Amino acid sequence: MSRQPLDHTSPDSFSRRTFLQGAGALLGGTTVLASCQIDQADPSEQEGARHPWVKDPSPFIQHPTNLETRLEDLHGYVAPNDRFFVRNHAPTPRIDRATYQLRIEGDGVETPIDLGYDDLLRMSSHSTLAYLECAGNWRGFYPEVYGKAASGGQWKTGAVGAASWSGVSLGTALERAGLRSDAVAVNLFGADEGSFNRPMPIAKALESDTLLAYGMNGATLPPDNGFPVRAVVPGWVGSNSVKWVQRIEVSRSPIWTKNNTTSYVLIGDGWQADQFAPADGGPITTLNVKSTLALPRPAQLSAGLSILRGFAYSPYGRIRTVEWRVDDGAWAPARLVEPILDRMWTRFECDWTASPGSYRLTVRAVDALGNGQPETAPPNEKGYLLNIPVPHPVEVV
Repeated sequence: MSRQPLDHTSPDSFSRRTFLQGAGALLGGTTVLASCQIDQADPSEQEGARHPWVKDPSPFIQHPTNLETRLEDLHGYVAPNDRFFVRNHAPTPRIDRATYQLRIEGDGVETPIDLGYDDLLRMSSHSTLAYLECAGNWRGFYPEVYGKAASGGQWKTGAVGAASWSGVSLGTALERAGLRSDAVAVNLFGADEGSFNRPMPIAKALESDTLLAYGMNGATLPPDNGFPVRAVVPGWVGSNSVKWVQRIEVSRSPIWTKNNTTSYVLIGDGWQADQFAPADGGPITTLNVKSTLALPRPAQLSAGLSILRGFAYSPYGRIRTVEWRVDDGAWAPARLVEPILDRMWTRFECDWTASPGSYRLTVRAVDALGNGQPETAPPNEKGYLLNIPVPHPVEVV
């Protein structure tokens, strides 16, 4: 299928709505529907052997319960559903949409309620473009950067993906239960083994783009990515975008759980624990600026001209610049590819003419607010939020 050329309009005039209305070409033929008229097929009915995932794991780098995207396989603006990374704490649960119920309760709401899948579909819908990233993405570089591994899944660069998400604003659902004015925290619980959960403050929950999503890239949300309903919390670490949401607790006091006291916290020299919380370190929330080449690691290229591709992203705003260099040479600007939107990744390209040999290519990004990638950063025990520019080994033959 041929791809239509990208519209190189100004980033300032390229709105999220404009993109949602015309994103079919960028998806390689899959239409993103801002009106949330998603495919109504029930992915829980897919057949297959019982394993940690429903989708075909062969295109991914496989970890015990996780699937890491090979970024070199991505060519459009969003990551196709069958190539979107999977971060599971347990095998993907199979959930029947006909019996699915979402419970909203806690002392932060007036009346506990239960919502079925069809109840959510009938509510006012909202769509947003956003990237999601696991807080441990790049953790696999710890031996290279710090000389020893950090605990946790050894992701390289593929625990990140961008998509168009459709669903109900979380705040809209909370209002159905009579959200109290003195509510301060919201905790979402998944239907997976262990009922993974991670709280967030009420202000983040009420942002318009914080969703209970049931649609992904114009289709029903796949099981591995959260069917029937998942949270999408743009700009925050992926652990807050809880999948398979089955219960929401709204509280009038702060909520502390394993996942903001001992997990998803920064522990180590150079990181101060939150003095006002019963946590082992500072709980992480917002992501950080990153950029990466979309190449195998290590990569092999033919001598001569190569057009290198990659992705850069920031939780704070649009990407302003991406630079690249060969070995320890001078930094040069990369080309940014439209569209360039807030809290989405930006594609970039570099033209490189190389002779046979071994090289190290490095990229770095800066967003519109001046946030960039540091040259150094203190390590933390669990390897979260690493964003130091890490050289990419390339062999030219």
